[in-house]
Amino acid sequence: MLPNPWDVGSARLLAGLGFESLATTSAGFARAIGTRDYRVGRIQVMRHARELAESVDVPLSGDLENGFGDAPVDAAETIRLAAQAGLVGGSIEDSTGRSDSPQYDIEHAADRIAAAAEVARALPFPFTLTARAENFFTGTPDLADAIRRLQRYQEAGADVLYAPLLRTAEEIRSVVESVDRPVNVLLGPREALTVGELAALGVKRISLGSVLASVATSAVIRAAREILETSAFTLARDTIPGRSIDELITRGTPSP
Repeated sequence: MLPNPWDVGSARLLAGLGFESLATTSAGFARAIGTRDYRVGRIQVMRHARELAESVDVPLSGDLENGFGDAPVDAAETIRLAAQAGLVGGSIEDSTGRSDSPQYDIEHAADRIAAAAEVARALPFPFTLTARAENFFTGTPDLADAIRRLQRYQEAGADVLYAPLLRTAEEIRSVVESVDRPVNVLLGPREALTVGELAALGVKRISLGSVLASVATSAVIRAAREILETSAFTLARDTIPGRSIDELITRGTPSP
């Protein structure tokens, strides 16, 4: 399990709860600073990554979007900066951010992964490079193409393969059986499989993306709407005591 904190407090809470590794979330961080996903630049993302990495004792991977540039050299530089910031892993997407051509050509995308892998292998510590095929995120849910892409990214040197938003157990099984690298899934498909069921399909890692940040934000919205619209405070009855929250944050804080 690889949950995704969006700030120092949530990182320490998750570490305090006992999770053994964490990953950043681009959407969660963007919303926390009042903007939308993919509107935060590389400098600010790296500053955020360093802040989180220094705030906990557990390994931290990074949501590095598409490497903050189209060229292979951009992906390579992003991996170098991520390692410098204290990350021990990171994902590179094949999405372009352009509606007319939402994914890079497969060979260009593979060249980007190869450049990122070359930097990762040259680091003085193990760095886990995840390659993402964004077919289902970009509105082109072509499973066969996603598998071809992941196979090509495997050849290019990726350590972990990831096609977010796979919809069924059968799609997940197809991906797992088509590659020779560990497969990451996002939460689980719409079938709402359990951790054990995903593991039985051969999944090696489950990340949560922006889900935890959305859960927290949704609670704020619901509570605020209740106050505005009904003048009631019923949602406050379900909150965890502040002392308990403080204890978890303390537990997740590195020793001096």
